[in-house]
Amino acid sequence: MNAPMLSFDEAYAKLLGFVRPVREIDTVDTMVAAGRVLAVAQRSAIAQPPMDNSAMDGYALRVADVPVAGTRLIVSQRIPAGSVGHPLAAGTAARIFTGAPVPAGADAVVMQELCEAAGDAVVINQVPRVGEAVRFAGEDIRVGEEILPAGIRLTPQAVALAASVGIAQLPVHRRVKVALFSTGSELVMPGEALPPGGIYNSNRFMLHALLAGLGCEIEDFGIVPDDLGATREVLRRAAQGHDLILTSGGVSVGEEDHVKPAVEAEGSLDMWKIAMKPGKPLAYGSVHGAAFIGLPGNPVSSFVTFLMLVRPFLLATQGVAQVAAPSLTLRAEFDWPRPDKRREFLRARMTPSGGVELFVSQGSAALHSTVWANGLVDIPAGAPVARGDEVRFLPYAELLH
Repeated sequence: MNAPMLSFDEAYAKLLGFVRPVREIDTVDTMVAAGRVLAVAQRSAIAQPPMDNSAMDGYALRVADVPVAGTRLIVSQRIPAGSVGHPLAAGTAARIFTGAPVPAGADAVVMQELCEAAGDAVVINQVPRVGEAVRFAGEDIRVGEEILPAGIRLTPQAVALAASVGIAQLPVHRRVKVALFSTGSELVMPGEALPPGGIYNSNRFMLHALLAGLGCEIEDFGIVPDDLGATREVLRRAAQGHDLILTSGGVSVGEEDHVKPAVEAEGSLDMWKIAMKPGKPLAYGSVHGAAFIGLPGNPVSSFVTFLMLVRPFLLATQGVAQVAAPSLTLRAEFDWPRPDKRREFLRARMTPSGGVELFVSQGSAALHSTVWANGLVDIPAGAPVARGDEVRFLPYAELLH
């Protein structure tokens, strides 16, 4: 495949164009739905609050009964949360607690700090306003209102909202099934002796964690040696029952890079080489019905290409409606006078002064830089940056889920 190198934007659009969203829907308990993608919009069958209730501890009363500060009212009832009081008699007040229903006839609540208890009565030390400290029925959610749209990744607050209107189960898209393996005869697992020329396999750990963070169902096929036959055999097995095969290493043009020819032999390669740095040798194709994405072997390249390209692909496959990560515009606290002809994603972190600084080394093997940083600076191809310029910053907080 000798197609010209794609721009990052072209590659991004092509990848999303290849997406086949999962169609199967699981029904799960709301308690365990966080992190899943909502398949069907949810509407509330009740109003929230379901009835007028007190916003604080105090006294429910009629505003007309308190013409001046210092008015004394008989306390006719006590209404704790979870109980319902009686209609309020004229000229009286009800002791009420936060969340308790406001009794019929009352039109305000005065917080207890503005009142003085006096035996069976209370002195109101401030003239109230109608509606004061009352949460009105339906002021947050109306009956039939859509509270959660389809295509969102459910957050803790989203499942809390569903629970608040009585939704016990939620329809979610099934998890995306990903087959993962690394290629390279030099790779060794931590805990094993490191032979001459060997390196520990960090990509396997990183990619597994990134996939888990996106809620994928992962099957790890381990390390595959630099051998065409072995790579083809694992590709065939990995394609069975998986939506995506994700690999690291072996997609460049060296004599020991066998992933690209193996994919071409077992399926098709639809995209290769992207004008981005780090991460040029990223491949996309299909193998026996499963999508295939091959990431570069250098750990930083693998990390960056996953965040910028694999993440949106997987989110779209899960059924997420909005896959683009939000970004910030920050002040550069660095100079970048010699930009690359490719679009660059530089490891960087926000500073206490509200700017952004770069890690000292931007090499694609400097994995330490990914931990030091808390995001990426997006530098357009050929665009120099001077200290004080505004730059686009992509926080990890928006890229890791």
